[in-house]
Amino acid sequence: MSSPPIGHYEKLPAACCDWDPQAPMVAARIGTLITRHLPDVTVEHIGSTAIPGCAGKGIIDLQVLYPAGRLPAVRDALDSLGFQRQQGRDPWPEERPMRVGAVEHAGTCFRIHAHVVAADAPEVTATRAFRDRLRADATLRDAYMARKRAIIASGISDTYEYTLAKGDFVRDTLAAGEDHAETR
Repeated sequence: MSSPPIGHYEKLPAACCDWDPQAPMVAARIGTLITRHLPDVTVEHIGSTAIPGCAGKGIIDLQVLYPAGRLPAVRDALDSLGFQRQQGRDPWPEERPMRVGAVEHAGTCFRIHAHVVAADAPEVTATRAFRDRLRADATLRDAYMARKRAIIASGISDTYEYTLAKGDFVRDTLAAGEDHAETR
């Protein structure tokens, strides 16, 4: 029996890594792998690795969007591909899970966070909006990278604390986008 296509995830301290132009290709490859096993889901590349030029943790964040009633099947399929349950401090609940894994590509190990989200959840709209605003606005993207670098420079290395520390930037960006949409 062959091993699953997704390898073991290694939890590392928070860091701010330069954007890797291979990440979108790897994300697409993983998305295709998932949809081959789950044709009724959609996989979207979100997070810093989905934004050209954006430094970040270097983790490929994916949203695995499932239709109503399919959560157990999606979790099981991801597990069978080799994804692992998130471990550590404050993991996502199994009602809105995150699976983790890694793949090798061109001599580089890419870590993956597969966020399993109902296709109609408000979270989907928010993550798309944040990603798309950063893609469209280089000044905003640069400010986001500066914030992440400042977090690391402050001595935060715990990934949970890092995520909390950048939360205000994300919330403020989304709120500003809502204000802008209301004035159009």
